[in-house]
Amino acid sequence: MRLLRDHPVVPGERWVYSAGFNVGPALTDTGRIDTELDDLRGLAAAGARVALLSHQGSAKDGTARHLDYLAGYLGRRLGREVRYLPECSSRQAQIWAAELRDGEIALFGNVRLEAGEERGDRELAAALARLGDRVAVGGFSKAHRRHASNVGILDFLPGYAASSLLGETELLRPWAAGGGAAGSVAVLGGVKAEKTVVGLESLTRAYDVVIPGGVVLNTLLAVSGYAIGGSELGTEAERCAAVARTVLGRRHRARIHLPRTVLITGPEGATRTVGVEEGVPEGWAIVDFDLERWAVDAVREAGRVLVAGTPGRHAEGNHRAAAAVLGAREPGEAHTLLLGGDTVAELPWTGPRSTGGGSALHYLADGTCAVIEALEDNRKKGVGDYAA
Repeated sequence: MRLLRDHPVVPGERWVYSAGFNVGPALTDTGRIDTELDDLRGLAAAGARVALLSHQGSAKDGTARHLDYLAGYLGRRLGREVRYLPECSSRQAQIWAAELRDGEIALFGNVRLEAGEERGDRELAAALARLGDRVAVGGFSKAHRRHASNVGILDFLPGYAASSLLGETELLRPWAAGGGAAGSVAVLGGVKAEKTVVGLESLTRAYDVVIPGGVVLNTLLAVSGYAIGGSELGTEAERCAAVARTVLGRRHRARIHLPRTVLITGPEGATRTVGVEEGVPEGWAIVDFDLERWAVDAVREAGRVLVAGTPGRHAEGNHRAAAAVLGAREPGEAHTLLLGGDTVAELPWTGPRSTGGGSALHYLADGTCAVIEALEDNRKKGVGDYAA
């Protein structure tokens, strides 16, 4: 890959910087922003003209919104004004980009407000490429996504890996295959299908113990024949169920923790604890669970503990499983790693963390991800060599 840190930037160079901030107006956790600051500061100091792209939310579920609230935070952290320009693919956006001054950084409109972003639309990628002559790719949190602003754009401009992208891969590399540690534990939670399809499938091969929570746990309980009531199964329930059955039927795999008791919530917010054997009634849903003593001991004694997603609905006040896991580790110690924005934002942990959730799982499973492959192809094909 071409590396941004190796490129001698000269005044007037026009750069597109593809980030992955994906943080709401409350700025609960700014790690995905802060990891890009050094490269942005360096580009501006060298006199580059920077069109900054990022995403927040998703057009698919209507959660994407304008990013004006980020400009002030970026300006304060960078020590320079960062203007917000609310479009990113229009003719007006191209005019704004052409008018940038040496050393200026401007944040353009949320790429997730563009219909073609998440399907990697080629025309959108070409339009985004017109904002500059080179593209620096950071945003590790979406490095596994083949979207227009981080992979598609590399068909049109010479691409450079930002320091944030390299830093994340260096952080994660020791954690592949359990990191070679004696006694490795992986905790899986959240609602995304990749936690089952990628996380459960790969981590049960590489780690000694896997503690599933969230949709992963619900899926495993369901395929094991337990009644789960109205517990959430996510958007790809059948695919996840097929993976769960395969994993459970595998002879050589991690020991998988299935709890004996779960916390459920029902009508009007009522909660109670029930045994898994008893089953979850219709109209009730699993929101948390109790760790078995052997699992708590495994976490306490593990050489490495990877936490990929909150095991219970932590943001709603359900802290049992998370408290048991983190309570078994020394606060802030180096051999517990949290993955992903929501996990880091919700859980009270001051130790190592990765800004990537799904991207980190893909990297741990495959040793690469979509953006890394695209950057490698970009250099092999000599995209933009005319501008090098």
